[in-house]
Amino acid sequence: MKYKVQPNSREQVMRESDFIVSKTDLKGRITYGNRIFIEFSGYTEHELLGAPHNLIRHPDMPRGVFKFLWDTLAQKRECFAYVKNMAKDGSFYWVFANITPDLDDRGNVVGYLSVRRAPKRSAVDLLTGVYKMMLVEEERAGPRDACDASLALLTKILADKGLSYEELILAI
Repeated sequence: MKYKVQPNSREQVMRESDFIVSKTDLKGRITYGNRIFIEFSGYTEHELLGAPHNLIRHPDMPRGVFKFLWDTLAQKRECFAYVKNMAKDGSFYWVFANITPDLDDRGNVVGYLSVRRAPKRSAVDLLTGVYKMMLVEEERAGPRDACDASLALLTKILADKGLSYEELILAI
């Protein structure tokens, strides 16, 4: 199933009481999505189940952010991130995401759980600028080196501020 979604400028704003929950398998295919996930994504449950989670990836999101996320999850650590997602109708919605590896009783990763809530507007405003700079860096570097280039830029920004990624994300 492949959808050609054209982004537009219509923003959906999460309510303070909303929690978007989804689960994926090891390859990032959706195995569960709650009612709020279905509502904001605009897809039906049938369309979501089995689809790659990047189905809702907005083109304004730098690939370097997702590389950082997957590198963190590979270490069996949870990751926090502000993410701009895209719905089936092309509208977008920002989330503050907590992604956690789902471990079996022997400590093996069997999937991933993501819980997203309404983000702070000040954080969205700050990260919109950072993400734009990362996208410019990805474009400059070219497809092969895009992730590493934008992640290097993010690392430099963090070093200049004297913060780790988690410290920044949890502080804004």
